[in-house]
Amino acid sequence: MLLDVRTYRCKPGTIKSHLKLYSELGKPAQSKHLGNPLLFATTETGNPNEYTHIWVYKNAGDRENKRAAMWSDPDWINYTQESAKLGALESQENKLLKPVDFYELKTS
Repeated sequence: MLLDVRTYRCKPGTIKSHLKLYSELGKPAQSKHLGNPLLFATTETGNPNEYTHIWVYKNAGDRENKRAAMWSDPDWINYTQESAKLGALESQENKLLKPVDFYELKTS
């Protein structure tokens, strides 16, 4: 199993409009290829302009194939273009994590 942990930072005052755009255009296109994330959350403490989502893949090949399909989808491309026009995103951090074998990760 491979976890793709993605943390995004929006410019102050733009997170609500960015998440609205994602919910309307990004989520349908992304979920079509990646399924549902393990987590999609805004921060309760820390930087209020950040949000994180975690995607679960079987392995690196599974991740690569699913993301390639997503990036060839016109609906996903449209979302990324609309997101760029909105200009809310300031930064992004990605981490690929492998769970340890002595804790069970419940994905359903």
